Amino acid sequence: MLDAGLTQGRGPPTLRVAEPMKTYTFRVIVEPDGDRWHAHCPALEQYGGATWGVTQAEALKHIQEVVQMVIEELQEDGVPIPDAPRQDVEVSDEARVSVTIPTLASP
Repeated sequence: MLDAGLTQGRGPPTLRVAEPMKTYTFRVIVEPDGDRWHAHCPALEQYGGATWGVTQAEALKHIQEVVQMVIEELQEDGVPIPDAPRQDVEVSDEARVSVTIPTLASP
């Protein structure tokens, strides 16, 4: 997709072209660990993709932040972002938003 909008600031207007996007969806595991919750991303564990939280929600929030930081570091270092195994990483050539919510127990 091409965003051919014009930007204006100081100087002449310039053509703005959108960069291609790719979306990576990583499987994470959040599980109880004593009096806290442990969270890890199997595809990114070798890069430090693990954390914890006092609550399940806190551990999930922390692992989202860790995954984002690990991906940014991999990009900065020129290391390819893992795109396998398929059960741990889903890759799409378009922008997407992913939301994780707790499931309600069936009545």
